[in-house]
Amino acid sequence: MTPTKQAAILLLADGHVFHGQSFGKTGTATGEICFNTGMTGYQEVFTDPSYTGQILIMNNVHVGNYGVRKADVESGSIKIRGLIARNLEEQFSRLMADEGDLDAYLKANNIVAIEGIDTRALVAHIRTKGAMNCIISTEIPDIELLKTELAKVPDMDGLELASTVSTQEEYELGDTHAPIKVAVLDFGVKQHILQCLVSRGAHVRVHPAKTPVSRLKEFNPDGYFISNGPGDPAAMPYAVTTVKEILQENKPVFGICLGHQLLALANDIPTFKMHHGHRGLNHPVKNIITGQCEITTQNHGFGVDPEAVRKHPNVEVTHVNLNDDSIEGIRLKDRPAFSVQYHPESTPGPHDSRYLFDRFLEMIKDQMN
Repeated sequence: MTPTKQAAILLLADGHVFHGQSFGKTGTATGEICFNTGMTGYQEVFTDPSYTGQILIMNNVHVGNYGVRKADVESGSIKIRGLIARNLEEQFSRLMADEGDLDAYLKANNIVAIEGIDTRALVAHIRTKGAMNCIISTEIPDIELLKTELAKVPDMDGLELASTVSTQEEYELGDTHAPIKVAVLDFGVKQHILQCLVSRGAHVRVHPAKTPVSRLKEFNPDGYFISNGPGDPAAMPYAVTTVKEILQENKPVFGICLGHQLLALANDIPTFKMHHGHRGLNHPVKNIITGQCEITTQNHGFGVDPEAVRKHPNVEVTHVNLNDDSIEGIRLKDRPAFSVQYHPESTPGPHDSRYLFDRFLEMIKDQMN
């Protein structure tokens, strides 16, 4: 017989209260609430550094169905602050799940979670009211006390988080004798992004977020990659300055997600906090240059100002979101630099957009010849 589970409470900043059952670590967690619409890939999502500081709703009815596997990670640890689910599946069905069940995995990573929540109703509420802070607790039953604790949580708008998840030491991947060298500026880079570069024949060196361009140049790179990451890009003037200096090198530059926003800011295009962001595995994006459409993986709560982009004399829109016409890709007209808001490494998700890594490497080869 399944033992009775401990009660848990979810409180939103707008005062809405939800009651459920605890799993994962016993305790209290706070952060900005957001939701992911993907049916699979929960482990990659949980370990994506771009989710730092957030409480995640998994919109799918079940989570934990296929257990946990060592290889299915994007960083060295879970990065979400807490998890909200409809049903935790305690029995998983994958023989490759070499790290056991999800509940034990969350406990090992000190992640507080709540199940028994009508996640579809909760997602509908967030879509209507917008992203906001929340608190999950399995130890504080007093709602007024929870409100007091929640009031202490800073808003994501204006929060600099990238430097907290960036590597603290440089490291290299790939064949050191490879003909192409890429300097990666790490603001929370996903491991599969690096694999996509290395598998295409690049030797990469990954640098901490606040690395000066002078140090990047010592690697003598043939191109620069500006990574994804968490937090508000407008709160990163140090990174905007670095990207501006990188552009002066006139070498190929590729940015993803936060890197896309930083490339925009480096060209005096503002960013903004989105109402509830885009997170999932099925967002339709149109490539304006080719006319083709892609199903993309996305995870971002900030965007690039569409009006400012379209008025900019030196920046061209390359991709748009077919759901809301938001900007999903740009390129510079006078330099070999481009970026996309979504995640072409697509782990998890469809591989429609991995051609962008090929394009980046081709740009580097063209400049070398």
